[in-house]
Amino acid sequence: MFKKILVANRGEIALRIQRACQELGIKAVMVYSEADREAKYVKLAEEAVCIGPAPSALSYLNMPAIISAAEVTDAEAIHPGYGFLSENADFAERVEKSGFQFIGPTPESIRIMGDKVSAKQAMIKAGVPCVPGSEGELPDDPVQIRRIAREVGYPVIIKAAGGGGGRGMRVVHTEAALINAVAMTKAEAQSAFGNPSVYMEKFLQNPRHIEIQILADKHKNAVYLGERDCSMQRRHQKIIEEAPAPGVPRKLIERVGDRCVAACKKIGYRGAGTFEFLYEDGEFYFIEMNTRVQVEHPVTEMTTGIDIVRTQIMVAAGERLPFTQRQIEIRGHAIECRVNAEDPYKFVPSPGRITMWHAPGGPGVRVDSHIYTNYFVPPNYDSMVGKIIVHGDTREQALARMRTALGETVVEGINTNIPLHRELMVDAKFMSGGTNIHYLEEWLGHRTR
Repeated sequence: MFKKILVANRGEIALRIQRACQELGIKAVMVYSEADREAKYVKLAEEAVCIGPAPSALSYLNMPAIISAAEVTDAEAIHPGYGFLSENADFAERVEKSGFQFIGPTPESIRIMGDKVSAKQAMIKAGVPCVPGSEGELPDDPVQIRRIAREVGYPVIIKAAGGGGGRGMRVVHTEAALINAVAMTKAEAQSAFGNPSVYMEKFLQNPRHIEIQILADKHKNAVYLGERDCSMQRRHQKIIEEAPAPGVPRKLIERVGDRCVAACKKIGYRGAGTFEFLYEDGEFYFIEMNTRVQVEHPVTEMTTGIDIVRTQIMVAAGERLPFTQRQIEIRGHAIECRVNAEDPYKFVPSPGRITMWHAPGGPGVRVDSHIYTNYFVPPNYDSMVGKIIVHGDTREQALARMRTALGETVVEGINTNIPLHRELMVDAKFMSGGTNIHYLEEWLGHRTR
């Protein structure tokens, strides 16, 4: 096992990894930007290194600064968390070439799965169901592009091969709009991701977003830990996640889960990863794989009893998975609400000083957050300041516990989206389960203050 790990991230995930290290008896080196000097995990750290000023490009995305911090502190491994450099194959390569263990997949796996065209081709070979579309990158010839679209059937969606976070996507309903849409998406992809490649898929009208969590070690063992429903989204950003997915047959999950495991073994995957699918009319369609720990990993931890971050560290150190597929049981139901520092009606970011913070508690309640009373939420990063997670024997009990937890939560000094979560927890359609990815946007369109 490692003696010292550098945590190359910030916010709640930095604190989450720090806690996992402490449980394993590992020293955690925390890095921070000048804007995060007062963060809880920095105050708690045995060792902390400032890696630059507030802008991400000069700190959390600064590869030489992070690797230098690992060198001067004699760390053995680097945990990238999520976001920032977590899915950057060049960073993973530089970490390993510098003599450190990257706590995540190999650079080769990240490259295959990071490019959505090569990821889809790898999944087709492994028998994972995919959305009908172009076999690979779209050609330049407009005649061929139109032919592919006719074969797929309108509406279609044009996607950036290197995209993510809801950017680099365009829905096309008619042939007349197709070629212009492809050109615009290519330009956007080049600007945002430095990769102009785009591909085409059938645009599913009312799907749900369901993902399957996997864990794999360096000894060709892999398992899946059930599924999560992440359909409650605003502008392609998840707001609420739950496990298991309401109303999806277990046999179907088992079949798709087994194929995900087979795909991991085929590409020599290691560590934690998530296969993301659209689910419509009883069919699963692969869209992408995230080669890192997810924001929503706690709902899987609550329903399986498996510590995903701890397991990530163990398999990176060369240990075998401590459980088999047969030993994994899904118990009860878990729900997570992302708490963002933003206006709950206009969604404008709300950085500033927190004058009062009171976290909820009670049976089955977990709070993952780095904030505290008098903490200053910087304006430089993502607006998420924490997550409230609940677990119950049934979905109904989990919903009741979440309503209680949200009612107990106090955040003063800044705006948060907690009022939005309180409304959604009593919404009849959400309470019945199985809402699609468009539901929240439509609901917000009819919402009155």
